[in-house]
Formats: sequence, C-alpha cells, structure tokens
Amino acid sequence: MSDQGRVPPIKVALLGCGTVGGEVVRLLTEQADELAARVGAPIELAGIAVRRPDKHPELPQELLTADAAELIDSDIDVVVELIGGIEPVRSWLLSALQKGKSVVTANKALLAEYSGELAEAADASGADLYFEAAVAGAIPLLRPLRESMAGDRITRVMGIVNGTTNYILSAMDSTGAGYAETLDEASRLGYAEADPTADVDGYDAASKAAILASLAFHTRVTAADVYREGIGGVSASDIVAARVLGRTVKLLSICERVIDENGAESVSARVHPVMIPRSHQLAGVNGAFNAVYVEADAAGELMFYGQGAGGAPTASAVLGDLVAVARNRVVGGRGPRESAHAALPVSPMGRTLTRYHVSLDVADRAGVLAQVAQAFAAHDVSIAAVRQRDRHSTASLVIVTHLAPDAALRATVEEIGRLDVVREVVSVMRVEGED
Repeated sequence: MSDQGRVPPIKVALLGCGTVGGEVVRLLTEQADELAARVGAPIELAGIAVRRPDKHPELPQELLTADAAELIDSDIDVVVELIGGIEPVRSWLLSALQKGKSVVTANKALLAEYSGELAEAADASGADLYFEAAVAGAIPLLRPLRESMAGDRITRVMGIVNGTTNYILSAMDSTGAGYAETLDEASRLGYAEADPTADVDGYDAASKAAILASLAFHTRVTAADVYREGIGGVSASDIVAARVLGRTVKLLSICERVIDENGAESVSARVHPVMIPRSHQLAGVNGAFNAVYVEADAAGELMFYGQGAGGAPTASAVLGDLVAVARNRVVGGRGPRESAHAALPVSPMGRTLTRYHVSLDVADRAGVLAQVAQAFAAHDVSIAAVRQRDRHSTASLVIVTHLAPDAALRATVEEIGRLDVVREVVSVMRVEGED
C-alpha cells in the first residue's frame, strides 16, 4: 500500500461556487490523483456552501449546503473562500482560523481591510492563511513577494492589476473611441461587470495595492490608506495627447518606499491613471492582461505578467495555495506568517512626488505663457516641457512638469484655473516611467 493510502485525506470546505469555484471543483476532480501525489494525501471535497443549492444541478448534490457556518464547524481541515465581500465572510473565516482550520481565500476586499486580524487568528491557532489568488489571478506574485524576496529590500511595486480598466484604456488607445462607448463595448463582451464601479472607479485596484504594499514593505496598509482615482475622467483627447508625446495611458497601482530629507521612511500607495512612455515595460500590456513591475535592492527589476482574472487562471492560483496548505497539514509544517515588523507610516498623497501633464485652453495673446509659468514658479514647481498650438482666438498649451509634491502640483493647477488668460483646464494627468 502507498503512503497516500495510509494518510487520512485533507478535507476541504468550499465557500462559494461561481465561475472560479466551478473551476476549482473541476480541477480537484480531474486532477485528484496528481494532486494527491503532490500533497502526500488525497484532497477530499467535503462540502460546498452556496446561497441557493437548487441553482447548482451541475454539482454533486450530496456536497451542497446553504449553511456555511455549519460546514465550517464540521470535520474539515481547510476552508477555501470564493464568495467575496466583507460580512458574513469575515466572521466565517475568523471562526475557521480560530478553530485551527487553514484558509485559502481570493477575497481582496476582505484582505485589504482585515488581513491583520485574520493573520493574528492564524498565528494564535497555528493555522495557515494563503491568498495568492487575491491579486493578479494566475500570476505568481504574492508568494514571491513574501517568500522568494523575503531577504531583499523592495523599493517599489508598480503595475496593472485590473483587467477591466486595462481593456478599456487599451481599446480607447487602439480605436480612438471615447470612454463611455468603450465601457459599453467592454460590458457587451463580458470584460466589465453589470455594475463596473469597483473596477472603473479604482476600488478593486486600491484593494490590491493595499495587499501589495503590506507584503512588500512589511507594514499593514489598508484600502483606506491608498489614494484612489478611477478612469472615468480619461477622454479620447487625453489618449491622443499621450500618443503625440510617445506615451499611452494606463491605470496603475503604485506602491513605494519613501525616504524624506531627514532619512525617515514611509510608504506611499496610490491608484490613478498615468501617462507612461510607450517604451516602458508596462505600456505594451494590453487587453485584460495584468503585469506588475517590482524593484528591489538586490534583485533589481523584475516583471510579472499574465492572465489577471478569469475562472481557470484564478482557480490555478487557488489550487496552488490549497496544495501548499495541504502539504503543511500532512507534514506538520506551517506556511509563512504575516510580516508587519516595519510598521512604517503611510505618506499622504500630497507629499508624494509626482509629475503632471497639464492641458490648457488659453487666450492667444502675448504674455500668457509668462503668467502660467509664474503660477508654477510660485509653488516651486519646475516645468520640464511646453508645447503650444494656436487656434483662431485661443491656443492649446500643454505643460509637463518635473517631479514635485502632489499637493504643490494641485495648488498650481487650481491657481492656473483662476487666471483670466486661461479659458479652461482641459485635463490633468500624472506622468510615470520617465527619468
């Protein structure tokens, strides 16, 4: 008899069975023997909690239940959570961890708010908490950050972590269409949810940025700490302006280790549209793909790229976590614990050094540029480039700045908007990826 025949199975409770959950069930069934060989014991799906069991005829009926709490209290070893949201999921997972049952979750919103609380419960009971699928789908990203790079000092994590917004911006760039019509097309093709707010307003990316910053900088960062702007204000003219300057527009999550003039360290975490050079590694990431760019002292520059969402890709990440957790159960080991020892403060957006691309409609007369430049100088913001185009009685003026505190740049734009010679501040966008 093989060793697996003598080792009791690892019993798994699955909470939620939508697109990703269905793929998890399929893979557990089709790859049962291979997964057992990797783990050293069979993985047994002991129950599936769904809101309405009668709506899932495709699943083994004997495994279905509407009572998630009862399933968690039963004789199981691991809870795999794919429901999403905060409550009652938070209470269920805390209960599981407190009972010593390990947890695998893809719940980015929950982790962005309560990862510390969940980690403490896991530490107290000796259970594992794994969440690779919470950020960037199938891309192996979180485990390298918290394990492979545990001996390095990460300085920056910047990337495209929301496929819906990347699809929309990529389509606007390639077709010249406006935001509203491109969003409608994304919804029709299934790239955007019926209610796309979480994606297009940046909430999804902000939750992921909080998780990335927490892991990269050994500091608890919540979604509330992340500065957030969505893509609703990006126009077709912004896309054209970026193209003229050899750039493209992306919604980026940017997490940085910041050192001020006194040598004090802090963390900056933000999500907003940016113009980046078309030569940048992230500029060529199109469609619904994700990519994350990591900079570290010893490792240098690393790039993680792949499918950021979807049933099968996300299920791949879930199964990877499940195999790791199950192995730990078999051999009596434990996975990595939370690392929040640095406890760095989070720097407000106003202190973050950024660059602006400012497009103005101004009166076509002498002295306009001097007045605009004076407003920049008054806030100690240096101008890197100016482009002007005359148009009848008005002129188009585009200004790109050097790095400056974001608060100073905002104040400059507000002052410019009050100048008599400025008819309209057409658009303001941050610029990244340039020296």
